[in-house]
Amino acid sequence: MKKILIINGHPSLNSLNSALAESYFKGAKESGADVELINIGELNFNPNLQNGYQKRMDWEPDLQHAWESIEKAEHLVWVHPVWWGGFPAIMKGFIDRVFLPGVAFQYRKNSVWWDKYLKGKTARIITTLDQPQWYYRLFYGNPSINQLKKSILAFCGIKRVKTTFIEFVKKSDLNQRKKWIQKIYTLGIKQK
Repeated sequence: MKKILIINGHPSLNSLNSALAESYFKGAKESGADVELINIGELNFNPNLQNGYQKRMDWEPDLQHAWESIEKAEHLVWVHPVWWGGFPAIMKGFIDRVFLPGVAFQYRKNSVWWDKYLKGKTARIITTLDQPQWYYRLFYGNPSINQLKKSILAFCGIKRVKTTFIEFVKKSDLNQRKKWIQKIYTLGIKQK
């Protein structure tokens, strides 16, 4: 049984992103996967890494549980909107607080290299855009995808990362949103 963790980075549960995360959850559950959903907006934690890496902040219970779930998962599914080219502040704060040296990676002493502690896992990024994906890629260079895929996940050892774009959300109607929700449900069934 595949262990899947879905991380919803939208701060509101009343959002398309939350509906997409729930849809993936239902599809994966129906297919027999061991699946968990974390809605970052519901967690109780300080998103500000107040001391940087100089002094470790203790994790709140919600962050401790989130990290244990990340460690157990074989496949991570990140769902987030693109706001100002990146992801919501609460998602960035979650990553800052959880993906720490000594936890998700470790710098080697007197070296430019580091150890990656999340090797062997796979991931999928599901992101919503208010513009066509080609425009986001061509004019902006896919900044949120590059940050999550390369600067965070690959840095910590997760190399196999697929991306699904839900694009031009602001021009969508209820019918289109239902199609997107079904598409993500099917991804959940396939556990990709």
